[in-house]
Amino acid sequence: MNRLGWRIFSKNNPLAHCHMARSALDEVSQSGAFVRSASEFRNFISRDPNSQFPAEAGRYHLYISYACPWASRCLAYLNIKGLQKAISFTSVKPIWERTKESDEHMGWVFPASGKELEGAEPDPLNGAKSIRELYEIASTKYTGKYTVPVLWDKKLGTIVSNESSEIIRMFNTEFNSIAENPALDLYPDHLQSQVNQTNEWIYDKINNGVYKCGFAKKQEPYDEAVKQLYEALDRCEEILSKQRYLCGNTISEADIRLFVTLIRFDEVYAVHFKCNKKLLREYPNLFNYTKDIFQVPGMSSTVQMDHIKRHYYGSHPSINPFGIVPSGPNIDYSSPHDRNKFSA
Repeated sequence: MNRLGWRIFSKNNPLAHCHMARSALDEVSQSGAFVRSASEFRNFISRDPNSQFPAEAGRYHLYISYACPWASRCLAYLNIKGLQKAISFTSVKPIWERTKESDEHMGWVFPASGKELEGAEPDPLNGAKSIRELYEIASTKYTGKYTVPVLWDKKLGTIVSNESSEIIRMFNTEFNSIAENPALDLYPDHLQSQVNQTNEWIYDKINNGVYKCGFAKKQEPYDEAVKQLYEALDRCEEILSKQRYLCGNTISEADIRLFVTLIRFDEVYAVHFKCNKKLLREYPNLFNYTKDIFQVPGMSSTVQMDHIKRHYYGSHPSINPFGIVPSGPNIDYSSPHDRNKFSA
């Protein structure tokens, strides 16, 4: 274990009886339900210059996949907070490939050159061929999943965090002295309790809920997950009939967290994850809300639908064995919306 330390599964984790999960496809319990394991690198960048990881321009690098909703919300924060000059980023290729010749693990890999696929670039820091290599550089004893996002410390040559919910909190406040949009606060004091409560049910039933539908291996857990998913979407639709955003008439962290799932819903989850009871486009408030968030300056560039569709349809052979990518529906989220009817 290196100096940063990392967490392991607890004895009570539903997956503890299984082999260690190396990707989301491995995280299925004996009941056939999908159970996501926790992130393991949980350090925090601080505005305190004396902290182990102080907020400094040029020190940190964000590794993402445009396909991954958890990574995309970190990139969204980087953009809308105006941190592009302070924190660099690199995206991997969208379709999982072999990460080592010595085993069968499939995961995120870097292209050999920047010309291989638009939006994906080689690792500029370590020359790593895969995200897995970054984890192995950070800890020779790491046995968990090789996930994105990865927030990398160039100075110490290690992973600061792979927990997106904590990375976005760092980007929101800790870099304000060097951010181009420091006044934007997506987690203000007066909304924190409401945001936390909203995040809790949206994560469980929607963000992670679509995965519980898609990765279920038995009918009963799928039925329960899809029921909870659509109850939560109906709840969002009702909330958004009365106000512009989830926590009032100002955008917050809860909106960015919900957006990354909604933007993938009709293009991927409705088909690939069997979330087809009702499309996003059939929810007037949610659909217009999604367009509203998409049109926030800095958000649209985080949505690379080609990467998104290539990944999901091409990386889960147990769900889509031939890797066929559907041609539609190619929704234009830059089209006009009606959310301006609510006062800011």
